[in-house]
Amino acid sequence: MSLVDATTTKAWAALTALHTAYRPDLRGAFAADPGRAERFTHDCADLHVDLSKNLIDEQIVDALVALADEVDLAGRRDAMYRGDRINVTEGRSVLHTALRRPRTDHLVVDGQDVVADVHATLDQVYAFAEKVRSGQWKGVTGKAITTIVNIGIGGSDLGPVMVYEALKPYVQPGLECRFVSNIDPTDVAEKTAGLDPETTLFIVASKTFTTLETLTNARMARAWLLATLVEQGAIEDTETDRKQAVAKHFVAVSTALDKVEAFGIDPVNAFGFWDWVGGRYSVDSAIGTSVCVAIGPANFEAFLGGFHAVDRHFAEQPWRTNVPALMGLLNVWYVNFFHAASHAVLPYAQYLHRFAAYLQQLTMESNGKGVRADGSPVTSDTGEIFWGEPGTNGQHAFYQLIHQGTRLIPADFIAVATPAHPTQDGDQDVHELFLANFFAQTKALAFGKTADEVRAEGVREDLVTAKVFTGNRPTTSIMAPALTPAVVGQLIALYEHITFVQGVVWGIDSFDQWGVELGKQLALQIAPAIAGDASALDAQDPSTQELIRWYRAHRH
Repeated sequence: MSLVDATTTKAWAALTALHTAYRPDLRGAFAADPGRAERFTHDCADLHVDLSKNLIDEQIVDALVALADEVDLAGRRDAMYRGDRINVTEGRSVLHTALRRPRTDHLVVDGQDVVADVHATLDQVYAFAEKVRSGQWKGVTGKAITTIVNIGIGGSDLGPVMVYEALKPYVQPGLECRFVSNIDPTDVAEKTAGLDPETTLFIVASKTFTTLETLTNARMARAWLLATLVEQGAIEDTETDRKQAVAKHFVAVSTALDKVEAFGIDPVNAFGFWDWVGGRYSVDSAIGTSVCVAIGPANFEAFLGGFHAVDRHFAEQPWRTNVPALMGLLNVWYVNFFHAASHAVLPYAQYLHRFAAYLQQLTMESNGKGVRADGSPVTSDTGEIFWGEPGTNGQHAFYQLIHQGTRLIPADFIAVATPAHPTQDGDQDVHELFLANFFAQTKALAFGKTADEVRAEGVREDLVTAKVFTGNRPTTSIMAPALTPAVVGQLIALYEHITFVQGVVWGIDSFDQWGVELGKQLALQIAPAIAGDASALDAQDPSTQELIRWYRAHRH
């Protein structure tokens, strides 16, 4: 499949001309076109997505759709869905969409029915989850498990912790999940603080079972478990008791069964996944085992169903009503023609407080690339910095910059109609007060406030300019009926496909991540210098040498 340089297409030239001639005026656009909101609003599964407050018109959308056709977005999408090796630098298929295909589907790649493989693993995960949830799984002293500690990093952490937080109302009472990722020993210390080792189960998530941070944390967790059990008199300080304790309190998400067994985990309690699943796309695989235990297999199935509904939408809808495609193309419009460097994601749902952090890996690890899939330099800007905070917290922190700063920051606002905790403050429905802010912010960003409107409020003339809002700040509003497992799956799949669309336009491989390697390699080389190896210290650059010397002088 040939790689098209988007900047050489007729659509790119048309977009360049349209941008040059475009004068943002959302007030005027809505006044002149009463049907604008309806025409630019589309449903994607349970998601109701309003694109009308973006800096677009019919001609711009036409040109973006033409761009999708010229870069063969449909062909690239179909190649991903059928398992072609579109991760070219690693020679791998990209089949996260297979993780949520129904049991009745079939997809044969390299002679293997990957859907059957997925469901075989899911059945293992579900059986394990039911054992823990029912109390059938017992710790070494015969007590049921009450706390799951997931040990992973990157996609093995960011996805599970985000989904667990998003779906807390669905967590079985009496069960709790904690998440360890940072190699800073404080993380293990804080996450094990106050836990009863007799009722704690660790899930170690590492495909190769060699990830430095994860295995270091796993060993520290194992040491804490055994030392505390011995200290409490729960087990004897013997090799037999120690082995039994590790086997009862540790399971793995890994395919390296020999290394799992060497750690002390029974390989029967290791849940695998495949090299065609990238870490940042893996929360709906066995990497989500902690989530499955917490919310239960039925809710996890609904979660997978949400992903699949968006997968179908992306596969079946024409571009003009295809929400992931349109949102991805809009991001290209802002990055490459308005030179937007960042993108805010602002959930008006407290349970989504980790969503922006999750999207940072998904989007920036995928599309933060400087070379195209064929190894040639990129021909345009790629990627944007994703960031955000939930709800009104952001309003009292950084919205000033979005409203009145000099940088254009496209923003996605996310809200649900029905909250998990409906609450009244006297006669006031608190959720409706909350959503009043959601609706008000996108209105203010779109339409602003003119100098005349400021003056009409009686503001002193010397303060008028400070209180003017220029408006024409683009936003997308995403609403859902409630924050259910299905809706969380839909939100994740939506942004997965948005990310894919951008990568196709830019001609990059959105599924490798070589940029994370160099720092890890250098850390292994520097570690001996930190420990006092003079020759290793001499091999460092002067700045690093001085920093290490300062550290050694101040370490107590």
